[in-house]
Amino acid sequence: MEFSRFTGKTLEEALQAAAADKECSVEELAYTVTEEKAGFLGIGRTVEVEVWCEKDVRTFIRDYIQTYFENAGLDGTTEIEQDKDGFYRITVDTANNAILIGRAGKSLQAFNRLVKSAVSAQFRKRIRLLIDVNGYKQDRYEKLTRMAIRQARDVRRTKVDAVLDPMPADERKVIHNALADMKDISTKSEGEGAARRLHILYTPGKETE
Repeated sequence: MEFSRFTGKTLEEALQAAAADKECSVEELAYTVTEEKAGFLGIGRTVEVEVWCEKDVRTFIRDYIQTYFENAGLDGTTEIEQDKDGFYRITVDTANNAILIGRAGKSLQAFNRLVKSAVSAQFRKRIRLLIDVNGYKQDRYEKLTRMAIRQARDVRRTKVDAVLDPMPADERKVIHNALADMKDISTKSEGEGAARRLHILYTPGKETE
């Protein structure tokens, strides 16, 4: 994907042209000045900028996933939503869900990392995203929540902390949130990378709001 380039006599003029073309506000644009010519005695001065906006990120993600499908001989459709914190939630509907998800979701984790790395490199900033395939993640979150509550009740009864299997950040967050308001229970994550685990801790005296 190539970024759009716009030229104006001033930076403001170039950005206004970009905003009009992309049908967004100037504040929504991200840009890099690629060329600036001073002109002679100020005459003929031009500024060229390389510009992208949120819509371009969506287009890149959708095209990247579609190209991946085509190269792998898979089919599928993609829907993308962005929440107020700039997090992209990507829903993939495909008949090849077993291939994309893999055992215990390992293939889906790898695919998520691949797309995240590609889009972050393209736009030269950290892009946060999560891919779900045929509702797998939502089902997984519900199962993890039920499991975590059972474990937390055991921890509170036995007063012995529990350590869960390694899991990705989004799944740890689901458990953190599920147990946040449980009396005498707290959670923390320890470890690095794929080995990072969540601990359910007996915390006597912790009060809920």
